[in-house]
Amino acid sequence: MCVTAVESRPAGVALTPSPVGQRPFGARIKAFVALTKPRIIELLLITTVPVMFLAARGVPDLWLVVTTTIGGYLSAGGANALNMYIDRDIDALMDRTSQRPLVTGMVSPRECLAFGIALAVISTLWFGLLVNWLSAALALGALLFYVVIYTMLLKRRTSQNIVWGGIAGCMPVLIGWSAVTNSMSWAAVILFAVIFFWTPPHYWPLSMKVKDDYARVGVPMLPVVASNQVVARQIVIYSWVMVGVSLLLTPLGYTGWFYTLVAVLTGGFWLWEAHGLQNRAKSGVTGAKLKEMRLFHWSITYVSLLFVAVAVDPFLR
Repeated sequence: MCVTAVESRPAGVALTPSPVGQRPFGARIKAFVALTKPRIIELLLITTVPVMFLAARGVPDLWLVVTTTIGGYLSAGGANALNMYIDRDIDALMDRTSQRPLVTGMVSPRECLAFGIALAVISTLWFGLLVNWLSAALALGALLFYVVIYTMLLKRRTSQNIVWGGIAGCMPVLIGWSAVTNSMSWAAVILFAVIFFWTPPHYWPLSMKVKDDYARVGVPMLPVVASNQVVARQIVIYSWVMVGVSLLLTPLGYTGWFYTLVAVLTGGFWLWEAHGLQNRAKSGVTGAKLKEMRLFHWSITYVSLLFVAVAVDPFLR
C-alpha cells in the first residue's frame, strides 16, 4: 500500500469487458492475481516477517509465520483490488496503469469489487481464527484506511495524500508484532514510525518522474503542485527524521550492534542520495539528469536491508 512497483506502458482507454468466453482462463487468473499487486505485497511482507523475529527474540513459530504471511497477502490484496475498482477511471488515462485488468477489460468492475470484498472478509476471518483477533482488527483497519481514507478521501484532494495515506502501509509492522505477542510494544511503534516517515521520500521521487500522469488526471501529488526544489527539500526533511527514528530501537534496548550498524550505514547512504537530489533540484536540473529514480530504487533496498537487520539482530546479541 505504501510501497510502489513501477509500471511503464502506453496510455490506454477504459474498455468494456469482453464476454467471459472470449477471455482465456489463464489470462483471467493472471488478471485476478494482478489485482492484488503482488510486487507491492512482497515489500509489505518484508516489513512483517522480520518484526516477528524481533518480537519472538529468535525464530517465531513457523506455522504462525505462514498464516500471518498468507493473511497479510489476502488483506493487502483485497485493499489493492478495491483501490483499482475506485481508481479505474484515472488508471485508464495514466501511462503506468494503463494495462491494469479493469482497463484492459480482462476483469469487469463488478468482478473486481466482489473479489476485493471477498478477500477483505476472508483475510479478517483468517487472521482472527488462525492468528489472533488483534491482528485481524489491525489488518482490517489497514484495509479500510487505504481504501476509504487514502483512495476515496485523500488521493484526489490533497498533496499530503501519500503522507497520511501511507499509514496503511505501516500497519504490517504492528500486525507482525501482534501476531507473535497478541499485544503492542514501543519497538513496534518505532518501526511503524520508520515506515511512516519512509513512505513520502520513497514515493515522491517516483511521483516526480510521472508527475505528468498525475497532472493529466487531476491527482495533486506534491510534485504536481510544487517545484522540484520544494519536493526535494521535503524529501530531505522526512529522510532525516526517518533515519533518526530508526536509531531509537538501540538505546531503548530492543536491538544491538548489528542493527545499529546497518541502520547507520544504510541511513547514511540514503541521506547522501537525498541531499544529492536536492542539490540537483536547486541547480535547476530537470529531466533524466535529475536522477530522481536513484533514490526511489534505493528506498526499496534500504527498507529491505533495515528489516533484514531487524530479523538477524536477535541472534547476534
